[in-house]
Amino acid sequence: MGSMKACLLRAPAPIETYPLEWTSVPDPAPGPGQLRVRVQACGVCRTDLHVVEGELPPRKSPVIPGHQVVGIVEKVGEGVTRARLGDRVGVAWLHRTCGACEYCRAGRENLCDTPTFTGWMVDGGYAEYVLAPDAFVYPIPEVFSNEQAAPLLCAGIIGFRALRLSGIQPGGRLGFYGFGAAAHVAIQVARHWGVEVCASTRDPRHQRLALELGARWAGGTLEEPPAKLDAAIIFAPAGEIVPAALRALKKGGTLALAGIHMTTIPPLDYRLLYHERVVRSVANNTRRDGVDFLRIASEIPVRTHVEVFPLREANRALNALKNDAIQGAAVLDCS
Repeated sequence: MGSMKACLLRAPAPIETYPLEWTSVPDPAPGPGQLRVRVQACGVCRTDLHVVEGELPPRKSPVIPGHQVVGIVEKVGEGVTRARLGDRVGVAWLHRTCGACEYCRAGRENLCDTPTFTGWMVDGGYAEYVLAPDAFVYPIPEVFSNEQAAPLLCAGIIGFRALRLSGIQPGGRLGFYGFGAAAHVAIQVARHWGVEVCASTRDPRHQRLALELGARWAGGTLEEPPAKLDAAIIFAPAGEIVPAALRALKKGGTLALAGIHMTTIPPLDYRLLYHERVVRSVANNTRRDGVDFLRIASEIPVRTHVEVFPLREANRALNALKNDAIQGAAVLDCS
């Protein structure tokens, strides 16, 4: 049995302590219905930071993080019917669902009762190889390079689901709070749909990127946008933004919370919710979201702004992400 290089998390710790260990681990062998993917690129996501720092409590230990994987199918287990050797595929956060619970049966597999998530419950893509179920990988459109495609697999798909759940319509005005990897992709879809975007974010560089990508206005996180919003999405994991975003919403507007983890939301004055304003979370995604998003993204085509780091420097990439030092998305070069 061979070995591969990977970034291994033995126990959660602050990213400033560089807890990911660059080491050799056994090559994974595909079981029935599984693919072994030779990783070319892996996006760096805020969820990885939540795994590394323990805001998402450990579900597998040690674990290899990473769930925005682009790579080549290199080996297949028995019973594989979709992917073929040599295919370029994407491995995303949703590793597997049960297919049998009330949510899976209703086409809401993002709410599955017993899901498995890549890079948290099973080893992910901060490595030379990763295993994935044949039924849960995505073909990657040829228009995207490996580095361009990687951030689409979580930031892109979750941003797309958040757009859908916000209820925004063509010609509407949409607020983004936080302007990292997900927002810089979602704004391109929103503009494609004829939506006007206002971006509220603390970092001046991210404000500039928002304006370059077609935002009508960009300002500080808690600054009042120039006009009331039809809908808003909070991408930043900061609960204190919720009252400010509600204040900016029109009557009947929806505020979508796109993160898997958020700091505590402060007490809300009922007047902020009154007039049928809605607050809703965005939980994971269905495979249908992924397929629909990748199709639209390739039609636009979406262009991701990426900063590339060598695989062994995952700690450095995550530190940069934590400190808002990434323009767009960070991607690990695993080839």
